[in-house]
Amino acid sequence: MAAPAVGVPGARGHLGWLWHGYMRRHWKLMVLAALFMAIEGGTLGVMAWMMGPMFDGIFVEHRTGAIWTVGLTVLGLFAIRAITSMAQQILMTRVSQSGAAHLREDLLARLMTLETGFHQRHPPGMLIERVQGDAGVIAGLWSALVTGFGRDLVGVVSLFSVALVIDWRWTAVALVGVPLLVAPSLAAQSRVRRAATNARQVAAEMSTRLDEVFHGLTQIKLNRLETYQSDRFRRLTRARVRAETRSAAASAAIPALIDLMTGLGFLGVLWWGGSEIIAGDKTVGQFMSFFTAIAIAFEPLRRLGGLSGQWQQAAASVERTRELMETGPALRPPARPLPPPTGAPDIRFHDVGLSYDGKIVLDGLSFTARAGETTAIVGPSGAGKSTVFNLLTRLVDPDRGRITLGGVATGDMELADLRGLFSVVTQDAALFDETLAENILLGRDDVDPARLAAALADAQVAAFLPGLAQGIGTRVGPRGSALSGGQRQRVAIARALLRDAPVLLLDEATSALDTKAEAAVQAALERMAAGRTTLVIAHRLGTVLGADRIIVMDGGRVVEEGRHADLVALGGVYAALHALHLREPV
Repeated sequence: MAAPAVGVPGARGHLGWLWHGYMRRHWKLMVLAALFMAIEGGTLGVMAWMMGPMFDGIFVEHRTGAIWTVGLTVLGLFAIRAITSMAQQILMTRVSQSGAAHLREDLLARLMTLETGFHQRHPPGMLIERVQGDAGVIAGLWSALVTGFGRDLVGVVSLFSVALVIDWRWTAVALVGVPLLVAPSLAAQSRVRRAATNARQVAAEMSTRLDEVFHGLTQIKLNRLETYQSDRFRRLTRARVRAETRSAAASAAIPALIDLMTGLGFLGVLWWGGSEIIAGDKTVGQFMSFFTAIAIAFEPLRRLGGLSGQWQQAAASVERTRELMETGPALRPPARPLPPPTGAPDIRFHDVGLSYDGKIVLDGLSFTARAGETTAIVGPSGAGKSTVFNLLTRLVDPDRGRITLGGVATGDMELADLRGLFSVVTQDAALFDETLAENILLGRDDVDPARLAAALADAQVAAFLPGLAQGIGTRVGPRGSALSGGQRQRVAIARALLRDAPVLLLDEATSALDTKAEAAVQAALERMAAGRTTLVIAHRLGTVLGADRIIVMDGGRVVEEGRHADLVALGGVYAALHALHLREPV
């Protein structure tokens, strides 16, 4: 789901970006909530005004009939406040949480479009904090802003209107300390901004540390790193305590200054007004109405003063979130996309070059994988073999050269069309914390049960299903941790068998299997490869001896090419690898 204003340069400030992108769609609920808030805030002025009749009519003039009139009016005001307060809180919770939900959805959608290099520079924990923590802060900010201006501002205006009607001079005396707030408030806001930015950064580092600890528990235990990791996390938690404390202290400074201003105002009004009451120029009821109005205005004034600090705290989250949402993917879609090839395509690399951080990974790579054949890619570690798969599927784009499938360049197809051409099985069988069935079907609901059963049997998944408590409905745990490495790889193979795409990419697909299971799965993959273009990255040469063509890579380029027997007879790089892996003399 893409927000309307996402990624649009020059959006009118952070609040404008939030409004146009996420909150405008809820404007009707916000107007209704603001109406309830205004009623709630307005009752404050009426309640303050009622203090005059209560004191003058009941306590001074002893009019018994006024008790019921004043009492029922005050009861009605409290009933109105109860209803409007409840209604606006429910509405604003719905609005702020819906806005945060849309923001989280858009953030995740945007992050999934960004290239591999971005995710290498930004660890998962930090991105999780952006999606969860920052969006939560923004939701609280928007609710506070609407509540502040819809309820508190109306309340303050109504209360000061009562005060002005009673005596404008008393009101001026009550506000004598306002000019003293300006400079300290500006300094406090700047401090809040810096402290909040630091606090959000530390929170992101904590999320990163937790993510790494929980996903690396086995290595932590085996290497006795519990104390080391606990100490590292302890330093981060203490840094966060310091950052949050500084931020809270600066935020609290503004309401504290309002407290001082209010205290000075009370002192001035008591001195001025008290003398007028003693002289008989004002009644006790007038003073109590004025005093009540100023006293009640104290809390909404403090909340309004705190809004600036809350905005400064949230501004760090808004900036970070907006920066992410305006980060465009490095892989640009084609201006005029071409349809993908039909059937099993030829795969051609034409003088392809690629560098990472100034280090050459591929240097003029050129080869052809013929349609309907199995082409193996072998070579020493670091030769660039896995990069071939990343380029084919456009996880990255080359610095130069051209890659085509069936004569259509990878960059000329829509990403979804391009990636729909591949069934992929890698050494790292990435599973999700879902059921085994969901990990194999991946959201598909159009798979015939007979076809699913055949894929489970061919991938040797059916062999371990009886040992699972709930069979195919068993949850596999985080990253498939409830399964063995071999079982996870069989699940990945079952996925590929069901996908049934015209190009099959295998990166040591059977490396985690025992000898018996490997033979059965290898036979299934060979049947699947029939009529498809198959690329195999091989680290164990025994798995590709029957390949139609073997591409030997070294230093990011093709150094040898041919069938197994021819390459062994050549006595070059492949022959050396063959001798090393199969323990045969060169």
